[in-house]
Amino acid sequence: MKLKFTKMHGLGNDFIVIDCRRGKVPGLATIVKKTSHRRFGIGFDQALILLSSKKADFRMDIYNADGGRVEMCGNGIRCLARYIWDRRISRKNVLEIETLAGIMRPKKSGRMVRVDMGEPIFEGSRIPVKKKGMVIGHTLRVRGDSFLITCVSMGNPHCVIFVDNVDNFPVDSVGPAIEVKPFFPERVNVEFVEVLNEKELKIRVWERGAGETLACGTGACASAVAASLTGLAGDRITVHLIGGDLKVEWSRRDNHVYMTGPAAEVFEGVAEV
Repeated sequence: MKLKFTKMHGLGNDFIVIDCRRGKVPGLATIVKKTSHRRFGIGFDQALILLSSKKADFRMDIYNADGGRVEMCGNGIRCLARYIWDRRISRKNVLEIETLAGIMRPKKSGRMVRVDMGEPIFEGSRIPVKKKGMVIGHTLRVRGDSFLITCVSMGNPHCVIFVDNVDNFPVDSVGPAIEVKPFFPERVNVEFVEVLNEKELKIRVWERGAGETLACGTGACASAVAASLTGLAGDRITVHLIGGDLKVEWSRRDNHVYMTGPAAEVFEGVAEV
């Protein structure tokens, strides 16, 4: 079978977009897992599946590189919106896109894309974690070490850890150990955050099912919210990721988080699967 795809990225967090509005691809999870390999396949962090929706303008299904479904991806929804606009599939300046995390609304902002990411969730049972109430400064033991964690859901679960020097932090060993802790029943994305000042954060992200990525939109939002919630930063923050910068605003007026950043197309292709 020939699989048509478009390769895109948001700050180096890379995706393939597959348009399935006219028909589903059989065995999609297996195909994604195989083609995500960077030496034996196309190579990408996640696959974005464009579908029709009865609730919104479009629907976005998201598959991690390991073939697992996830609820939401901030960089991914910007890329999907850019894909739709560049092909004139819709001429609306604000799109409504159905996801497992609810309906998201990306908006044109010049060549950037601004996304209303909705309300952050702090209740432990809804993130989910195995603890009731808000999870702020909770001690988590990992391989003999203790970390203070703050947990937030941005439609998907995040564990935020503030560190002194994020560049030298062992993300590749601590990240996967935390991802699969029983404390997180659906696994978790882990953000390691260095606070530069009240308006800037520097972060590295370990994404469940994908490993360390160059950028993560929901991770940037969760980190900004956690920093603001704990008094380490304000409500308007520039988040510096390995792949570039995102602007995040937590509006206390409507309790929504707004993220602005780029989305770029790399190439179109056809793969034999």
